[in-house]
Parts: sequence; C-alpha cells; structure tokens
Amino acid sequence: MNVLGISGSMQANGNTAYLIKMILEAVTEANAEATCEFVSLGGHHIYPCTGCLQCREKKECTITNDDWGQIAAKMQECDVLVIGTPVYYYDVCGQIKNFIDRTYSLWHDRKLSGKYVVTVAVNGDCGADRALETLEGFANAHEFIYAGSVTGKAFLPGEIKDDAAALEDAAAIGKKIANLG
Repeated sequence: MNVLGISGSMQANGNTAYLIKMILEAVTEANAEATCEFVSLGGHHIYPCTGCLQCREKKECTITNDDWGQIAAKMQECDVLVIGTPVYYYDVCGQIKNFIDRTYSLWHDRKLSGKYVVTVAVNGDCGADRALETLEGFANAHEFIYAGSVTGKAFLPGEIKDDAAALEDAAAIGKKIANLG
C-alpha cells in the first residue's frame, strides 16, 4: 500500500504538516508493509489553472514550468491520499486550491478514480467544516473513495500538539488506512 500525504500549508513544518505526518506514522506503525511519503506544498511553486482547456485534448496539464507535475505523478501512483490544508478565511488555503484546480487535467481520464482519500483541515478558531467540504468536493469530482477526515484546532506554530482530540483522530484514521489494503 502506497500512502501519500500532501500538506497545502506554506509552512513546511506547520500544524497541518504535523497532523498529516501523525496520520502517516500511525499507518506505518499499524502496517509495516505500507509505504508512506509526505509532501509539503510549502517551498514548491504551483501556478493556478489558466482555464485554457488544452488538457481536455492533450490529457495532461500544459503548464510545465512549476512543481505541480512531479507532485501530481506521486498522487497518481498512490493508493491512499491524505490531503490537508490550513483554514484561511473559512476555506482551503490558496496553494492547495491551485493544486486542486490543476487536477482538472487528471479528471478527463479519471486518473484518480478508485483511490482512497482522507481530508484534513486545521483551523485557528472556525471554518474547518467549509474547508473539508472543498476537499471533499475535489475528492468526489475525482471519484475517490472517502475514508474519513480529521479536524485540528491550532493557530500558533506547534499548537496542534495541544489538540488531544485531533491527535487521537489522526492515530485512529492512520490505523484505519493501514487496514484498507
């Protein structure tokens, strides 16, 4: 089983990254045969979709001068995607939105269909529900099999470590993922 965790946060080691890494650690603890990889979109450059629609004909995104393609290739190879975002103004952050919008080029041939997905949102106070809805919309459009979600509450760096419920949920969903294969 190949599990890919993608954090949309621009903070490569922020609260969202920490929660996703906790899920991946729980997977490897419960299933020694699982291969887990973590990718932070922080430090990567991803242009927004231009709406050119050339991907409909070419069956791939024609924007090639950024980091999206290499991460998208990893996503196509995984069996389970754990995708997370910090909450900005009651929704996903811009970097994860750019990433999601670019997956339109994968939608035409249903290149992500049948994979499992877990969604993660970390908010400072509120808005995680709406961010999860956006991530679930992405997952539904691509015909992922929904395996659950984790919500965390944290604002300051490292504050997620104080959210016992989120850490417990991360461990539980990691064990659930480990048993999917």
